[in-house]
Amino acid sequence: MAIETKRKEGEPGAALLSRFTRRVKRGGILKEANRRRFYARPSNRRARRLSALHREGKKQEFLRARKLGLV
Repeated sequence: MAIETKRKEGEPGAALLSRFTRRVKRGGILKEANRRRFYARPSNRRARRLSALHREGKKQEFLRARKLGLV
């Protein structure tokens, strides 16, 4: 899962660094590293997922009410 970025001929270092950074962000490496940084118990994962689903439902409900002019 290593990202390799080779310097193009005549390419400045800043451009190489920005190209590398872009590849790392798109590859999701930082997100994965931050997720694995600390152990999360399975029950916490489930609770977090349910909480996210609940928040998404409330958000959709609010947007629907705003669209209907109830908010």
